Amino acid sequence: MSHSSCSFNSSNVFEYGNYKTTLLSIKAKEDGFCSRRSSSTADSVSPPKPVLVGRPETGEGGEFPVLMLLHGFMTPNDFYSQLIRHVASYGLIVVAPQLYSIATTDATGDIEAAAAITDWLSNKSLQSFLPSNICPIVTKLALSGHSRGGKAAFALALSKTESFSALIGIDPVDGTTFSQTPPPVLTGVPSSFQLGGIPVMVIGSGLGAEKKNRFSCACAPKGVNHEDFYKECQSPACYVVAKDYGHMDRLDDDTKGMIGKMTYAMCKNGESREPMRKFVGGVLVAFLKAYLEGDDADLVAIRNGEVELPVQLDAVDFRLSVPA
Repeated sequence: MSHSSCSFNSSNVFEYGNYKTTLLSIKAKEDGFCSRRSSSTADSVSPPKPVLVGRPETGEGGEFPVLMLLHGFMTPNDFYSQLIRHVASYGLIVVAPQLYSIATTDATGDIEAAAAITDWLSNKSLQSFLPSNICPIVTKLALSGHSRGGKAAFALALSKTESFSALIGIDPVDGTTFSQTPPPVLTGVPSSFQLGGIPVMVIGSGLGAEKKNRFSCACAPKGVNHEDFYKECQSPACYVVAKDYGHMDRLDDDTKGMIGKMTYAMCKNGESREPMRKFVGGVLVAFLKAYLEGDDADLVAIRNGEVELPVQLDAVDFRLSVPA
């Protein structure tokens, strides 16, 4: 088999990379998943929660790092399909579990479910659902999450630092306008996160802390949002905030059903989702290139303002071991 590490081979990380991609839905054990195997064989390798997997499509095969993406509050994992494809097109396998079907205000179950998926990946069970020549590198496992999924990602990384090579919070939120929700992750103490040297990226939205109207609450309120998560990170870490875009603007353009309509109605949004989604996909790729593959050219270019971005930035702060 031909073994090629992920190529990250597009010249513009804010556009799709050179790999074609495919999406695969894998049912959980409790859903009685059956495919071309006997039910007992399927149960032995099926994930503890349903997962949506985006992967490169290549005849020659290869070995590819893995990014786990945790969805936001009441947001189905398939609402991130376009973002998943963007990242996968650079030669990564993206695993997006569906952490729950009924949401509560307590994220403990989210964190436990994500931990179980991490163990499933570490046991190399994902390989059973992929072509034999597409090999996930579980020793290069990055963790990301959006909104409450960002909170869950930080909580999980704090408890399993040895499992992850990088951590990305995509507009992470640790509560509401009124208080933190259980279990609290933010401590209120700068540089308090003990992540064992895991490199961290925090991506924020300029409109996330604003109400959509006088009857609503902010979706990413001050005191529990991206700014607060970044303050508690230790080096190496970086922070970017997109101006004029909202908390849900990294989701798919067409989010279906009642929940899909709510993603447009609940939060203050930008004019369209595509620019923000491209930005999030691009900075994710640049960050993972730097810390999974040792190629920091795109990350340095973003830091130095040497690349045209699809959005205008409100804030940029890097505390990273990258060249000046």
